[in-house]
Amino acid sequence: MSGGMSSAGSIQVCTADGVAELRLRSGDSRNAISIAMWTELRRFARTVAHDGTVRVVLLAGDETVFSSGADIREFAALRAPGTTRTYDDLVESALRALEAVPQPTVASVAGPCVGAGASLACACDLRVAAEDAYFMVPAARLGLGYDPRGIARFVRVFGDSVVRGLLLGTGRCDARTAQGSGAVHRVVRPGNVLEEGRRLARDIARNAPLTLTAAKATLTALARRESDSEALRRLALEADASADYAEGLLAFAEKRKPEFRGR
Repeated sequence: MSGGMSSAGSIQVCTADGVAELRLRSGDSRNAISIAMWTELRRFARTVAHDGTVRVVLLAGDETVFSSGADIREFAALRAPGTTRTYDDLVESALRALEAVPQPTVASVAGPCVGAGASLACACDLRVAAEDAYFMVPAARLGLGYDPRGIARFVRVFGDSVVRGLLLGTGRCDARTAQGSGAVHRVVRPGNVLEEGRRLARDIARNAPLTLTAAKATLTALARRESDSEALRRLALEADASADYAEGLLAFAEKRKPEFRGR
């Protein structure tokens, strides 16, 4: 994946300095996520997983809204009563593809982060939120049954109590409350969330890629109670035997910043 910018449907992808930045773009619908966008997101996730030039993925809307959720205008045709399984499976496959990306992923969240938008943010490893950001899942107001796989994801990120408030109380979880639950890792002033997300992504990109991959794989397995794995141990041993580890030790001894190459 080379530098520059390309437009794929309503998702813009810009890659530079080891960071692939995805921007949700659907203007008049406040970054509502369409079927085309879910499909493009899944394609991107499956491709970037094999791109050694990308060390971090940053996902964002803009400085006023992350996403108003799924594009409800498509529901009549694609999510008619009794026909939601195909739609839910596509959304879940896109989210799982994002979760499976070996590189660290960061979501920069401003303003509303609603429904499917909240699911998308929860599929990332880290979340930076503006003080005016809030999470909301108004499924009960629409009368739709929320995919249990999506609820499980919310619980992993926010915890049971907060998710009960979101789904049963149909309320909002503001950025500070989300930070208190552990779901949000940094809260910044409105207007600064994109730059803070970029700063965090650049900081992560300077670290050793093999170490990051091994750590993320283990953290993911721990969340699913599957940490005892030979594959996980092999990833850690590969980092230990890498040229990057030797470079890290040498840079420490020479009191300089290391230059990691992912090998």
